Amino acid sequence: MDIYQAEHLDVVFKHVARLHHQTVLAHLSGKGVYPGQPPLLRALVKQDGQSQKEIAEKMGITAATLNVMIGRMEKAGFVERRPDAVDQRISRVYLTEMGRRAHEETREVIYLMDATCFQDFTVEEKADFRRLLLKMYENLKIL
Repeated sequence: MDIYQAEHLDVVFKHVARLHHQTVLAHLSGKGVYPGQPPLLRALVKQDGQSQKEIAEKMGITAATLNVMIGRMEKAGFVERRPDAVDQRISRVYLTEMGRRAHEETREVIYLMDATCFQDFTVEEKADFRRLLLKMYENLKIL
């Protein structure tokens, strides 16, 4: 389908979102970072040493999903689990130096994507676009 001829906005949204997602994944996979991992990297940069329960709640994912993600990231050398100093039943997650570098590389990809997406936008157009998207979000939130 030609998105330039699309009758409905949802078709355009779907195509833009898919292309954006695919491009981000292509850039990140070359760095060993996989879907779902950037939010975990960000969460640990903000507060290292969170419990798995805290992270799962903040990310809005199940403990089982997080456990698999952390396992994969441990194997890649991005994070490590350590028992809580007070309660040995609690496992805390920490970024490794490699994980910190992966977070920085992820941020660079996000900045590159923003620059690419908005390359021909004026400052005003960027602000309007953000404002309009947030307005749509608020409209949809009430449904």
